[in-house]
Amino acid sequence: VRAAAPRSAPSRQAQAFAATPFAMAFRAAFRPLRALGARGARLIAKQRPATLAAVPLVSGGLFAGAMMPANCAEAPLVDVSCLTKVAKIDDVGLLPQPQSPKYKTALVQIYVPSQPFGGSDKSNSGHRYDSIPIANGMIASGMSCQLLHYVPEEHDTFFKVMEGFDAIIVRCNPGQINAAGGDQMKFDDGMRALQKKGIQVWPSPDVMTNMGAKDALCKIANLEIGLPDTLAYYTEEELDAGFKKTMAFQPRVIKQNRGSSGEGIWIIKLKSGNYCKNYGDRSCTDDEVLELMEACDNHAETHTVREFLEFCKNGRTAKSGTWTTVGKGKYLEGGKAAGGQLVDQRFCPRIVEGEIRMNMIGDTCTGLIHKKPKAGGISAVGGTGSIYTFYPPDAPEFAKLMGDFTQKDLPTLMANLGVPNEPLPLWWTADFINADPGKPGTPCTIDKWIVGEFNCSCVGISKCLPAYCKADTPNASFFDIPVRDLMEATYLGNLMGQKALDILATSKTKAPSPAAAKLITRVEAIKGAMATGILTKDEGSGMLSKLFDV
Repeated sequence: VRAAAPRSAPSRQAQAFAATPFAMAFRAAFRPLRALGARGARLIAKQRPATLAAVPLVSGGLFAGAMMPANCAEAPLVDVSCLTKVAKIDDVGLLPQPQSPKYKTALVQIYVPSQPFGGSDKSNSGHRYDSIPIANGMIASGMSCQLLHYVPEEHDTFFKVMEGFDAIIVRCNPGQINAAGGDQMKFDDGMRALQKKGIQVWPSPDVMTNMGAKDALCKIANLEIGLPDTLAYYTEEELDAGFKKTMAFQPRVIKQNRGSSGEGIWIIKLKSGNYCKNYGDRSCTDDEVLELMEACDNHAETHTVREFLEFCKNGRTAKSGTWTTVGKGKYLEGGKAAGGQLVDQRFCPRIVEGEIRMNMIGDTCTGLIHKKPKAGGISAVGGTGSIYTFYPPDAPEFAKLMGDFTQKDLPTLMANLGVPNEPLPLWWTADFINADPGKPGTPCTIDKWIVGEFNCSCVGISKCLPAYCKADTPNASFFDIPVRDLMEATYLGNLMGQKALDILATSKTKAPSPAAAKLITRVEAIKGAMATGILTKDEGSGMLSKLFDV
């Protein structure tokens, strides 16, 4: 693995984009404002069009490299005046809306009044730190994109307004809607209702649920990116029988469905190392000792099989022993309908060598990240001291992985996940683990990578992180994103816009009914016969007239 650099170089796509006339104009227009710094830029922004009009127009009629407030452009947009405007300042950085948009889109966010800055993902404007590049990508593709906030108290009005859009881009972090006093399930049902009216939602509630649920790994078990001995448990009986059988075969990874950042994900080994040769040859007994490590912080615990199963089912009880995890167990609580489930997957020993995150926009990979745990650790979750190394999509080290995933499995992925009529998300990730069974540090005997997790729930654009507010940068804004990083984010946003436009163009072109298709076929056949001389003009015209006789 290549040595990690303190700061990654721009991807090849970003380098290519940087050489375009638009990008050069973008930099030229951006430079005067960047020279003022973030504080100066915010002061100028308050002056609105009068001051910003001095910034030169750039290629294609785009104003000031995307630096002008959106309210300086007049465009036919959806009327959102009945909704509360949550953003504290104008949409600085947003491109002017197209005069005749091909489609009308909305980027929906959530502001949490009870949390500092409105949530850990907000700029000082009140928008998400990466909303501007995504919205600009839609606009650059000829669509309008309005930045909106969902206010739970305005639920009915909000969803009535949403009916005026062709597509909704949902950018609400998990848990934020409930934290703002809303109801996530009610919000999701509202989005499903919009879908039934032909409005595209990215990502839809069902896509987020099916891709994010840990049992997604079971649904891809027979793909190139899966393992056949991957099981899901929804009941206590399934857990008791299944876990004792798989645990006796090979070390396991047990994943709860509801956790985040590695909480409730356990890497488990038999202390005795007494594994059977073939799956199903034996099952563990209740008193066999397990060595566990939790992925959220790499802490270790030792428990018997009985204690572990008790904790999974009932949490901390007299039968579960003493646990040091911050988690509460009870992973099956509420049953399948409430998200109660566990996934049991074979442990791959080379996880200590790291995992590969594939950043995806639709069906296009935009980059690979090798996430290596710190020495002695297993999890590469952020904040655990892991080392990140960045690779382009065509890196030869991962050519087979790229081929297996994008060419063999990706075309049927949504169908395998139970959402065959949904498009791939606009911005999502897949984390892969090296499935070679060899000892870490030794040469691999097979080149196989398996998915450990999908994520499409408000994946962030990391290049925009300088724009989010925190205790030491309470006024962070769009202007705090370094130019080189902003160019990379602009490339990603533009690609999302292209993918969104393609999806909308396809979905809005409805196939004719069977009767209409039959009529079209006959008309084309008659026209063809007339063109080749088989039928005279009069004969063809007469036959066409009879087709349309009522």
